[in-house]
Amino acid sequence: MSDRTRPAIGVLLKRWRGRRRLSQLELSVRTGVSARHLSCIETGRSEPSREMVLRLADALDVPLREHNALLLAAGYAPAWTESAPGDERLAPVDRAVEMILENHEPYPAVAVDRRWNIVAANRGLAVLTEEVAPELLAPPANIARAALHPDGLGPRLRNFAEVRDYFLHRLPAHYADDPELRALYDEIAAAEPPPGTAASEPAREADPVTLPLRLTTRRGEFALFTTIVTFSAALDVTVSELSIELFFPLDEATAEAFRSAAEADPIQAPESARTASGGD
Repeated sequence: MSDRTRPAIGVLLKRWRGRRRLSQLELSVRTGVSARHLSCIETGRSEPSREMVLRLADALDVPLREHNALLLAAGYAPAWTESAPGDERLAPVDRAVEMILENHEPYPAVAVDRRWNIVAANRGLAVLTEEVAPELLAPPANIARAALHPDGLGPRLRNFAEVRDYFLHRLPAHYADDPELRALYDEIAAAEPPPGTAASEPAREADPVTLPLRLTTRRGEFALFTTIVTFSAALDVTVSELSIELFFPLDEATAEAFRSAAEADPIQAPESARTASGGD
């Protein structure tokens, strides 16, 4: 991106402040920078130092990729590396992801990138997605699309709207100015329960502990919940954007279904499961 087309640093900082719903005064309190100086930076009357850009980015909880974008907009070199797929420096991360995925079997686990494309998965995920159309699982398979698509898990989801809202809630913090993520958000927002399935959606429990994933499958009724694992101390953009979603059974019937599938079927991980660093 040329200097002529790159957004001004003040515009980007104001945009991030708006996303975080912070006033200039609130950001001032967080950073120790006067509200007047923040106003000058946002309007282009003052040019922030490299250290100031990083301080504001940290206070606004800006992802590492956007740290670099802010620095470039201010005329500075990026602070964080972005390793390419297959980079040998990612080998320890790949091994860690593989260990987490394998040790979570027989239950599903999947590693995704910032666009929610699957970069690695275990055999448990294959049990969860065995009725999903193969083309939705071909690289680069997207976990959100596979979950809500009419040829994916959509017709089997008993709480379609809740699952859709879960994805929509998580996306805005990540898409920033990424047109592909914005398009994915619009696609998810427009997704509707397949005909004949909306009426089967159960009422939310009075005191839910966590959002469940409820599915009707050929193996029976599945009830699962998830937790997210990230590399919180990442110093590389690629690593910082990697997340691992672990699925846990909410009841014994679901647990037994996955145990039985692991014992009886030689199920392989989905074709889309590659190495954690992004595959070939």
